[in-house]
Amino acid sequence: MATYTLIESQVLGSSAASVTFSAIPATYTDLVLRASARGDTAGVIMNVNLQFNGVSGTSYSYTHLQGSGSAASSGRDSSQPSSYVGYVDSATATSNTFGSLEVYIPSYTASQSKPVSTISHQEDNNTLGFVRAYATLFSNSAAISSITLTTPSNFVANSSFYLYGIKNS
Repeated sequence: MATYTLIESQVLGSSAASVTFSAIPATYTDLVLRASARGDTAGVIMNVNLQFNGVSGTSYSYTHLQGSGSAASSGRDSSQPSSYVGYVDSATATSNTFGSLEVYIPSYTASQSKPVSTISHQEDNNTLGFVRAYATLFSNSAAISSITLTTPSNFVANSSFYLYGIKNS
């Protein structure tokens, strides 16, 4: 049975352009990052990007599937400086709604490229909402010791982020 242990939580008291979890211990099997977030950029949705260990360059490739309730789409990109991991609500989405995001990182200490799966949900009670799933490959053999989430503008106050370690017994 897998055991989840909270490594760190961050609830923003004011707007922030990024959220970083650093000094992640190498004592777990997998990592899970969960967020409830909202942005202040113009529009209903806001992209969230992810980087590991401060690595940019061409280390990230990803494929996504998206549904909005009225349409579906997919896409992919490779050799990117970060990975998109989903959408959250933004400034013109329904007031006081926050999007949800979950990033699953198996075998984060293995000396190989790291596969990552992500699901996000953006809600807008007026016209649309999005569900997005990502499959990301981080092409780097170093153990993951830090995770940074960024946006085109800012996460707003009360956005919350939780990093869990998983041990399989």
